Amino acid sequence: MKEIEINDKQRYLTENYPFGNNPPNLADKRECIHCGKVITVGDFKVFKDKYGDEYISCPNAPDCDGTIIDWITVKK
Repeated sequence: MKEIEINDKQRYLTENYPFGNNPPNLADKRECIHCGKVITVGDFKVFKDKYGDEYISCPNAPDCDGTIIDWITVKK
């Protein structure tokens, strides 16, 4: 997969959020269940596979293979 640059991350997230019309804010914190790290949503990376599908990925990619479906709300 190849990383692609996203110039307007909030717009990209709003247009590609897979869970309805209420995406998290870029400043929100989530925990990636793949790497166990607390991340800032706006640090996400996007990768495109050989078929043209794009994946909103953990900021720790490629070392972490988590995507947006693997991010959970941080417990306080």
